[in-house]
Amino acid sequence: MKLTGTALCSFVAAAAVAAPAFAGLGADSTSVQADLARMKGSLRVTSTGAFSVHEITTSSGTVIREYVSPDDKVFAVSWHGPFVPDLRQVLGGYYAQFVQAASTPHAGGHRHLAITQPGLVVESNGRMRAFYGRAWAPDLLPQNFSVSSID
Repeated sequence: MKLTGTALCSFVAAAAVAAPAFAGLGADSTSVQADLARMKGSLRVTSTGAFSVHEITTSSGTVIREYVSPDDKVFAVSWHGPFVPDLRQVLGGYYAQFVQAASTPHAGGHRHLAITQPGLVVESNGRMRAFYGRAWAPDLLPQNFSVSSID
């Protein structure tokens, strides 16, 4: 049986919706512990008055930052390192929206991905052993927060 591109994209999107979200974007700060355990990494937390950053460094050297608002929601995530983290885990409940948006043709080729939707923004780039990206939910951003602070 031959699958067309549309059928394959539909299958991937359906599987993403059916799969459990682990944690990440949109979850509360306790989800960071689940991410830490699943990624088998180390955790460092820094805090400002407006938000805190939970930084997980995996054994492979990838660094994932989860930005937590004062109302205890992960409103943004970023990553950099030799490997792209499990985006299903990092994007949590937003993963299905990401898969759907990423399946449509976009400019930038294979290395660069930029998705801007009302409820989700994802920017990802890189090459072998040097990947980076960030994602945020605009409706969860704390007041007066600048997305340039997501690194």
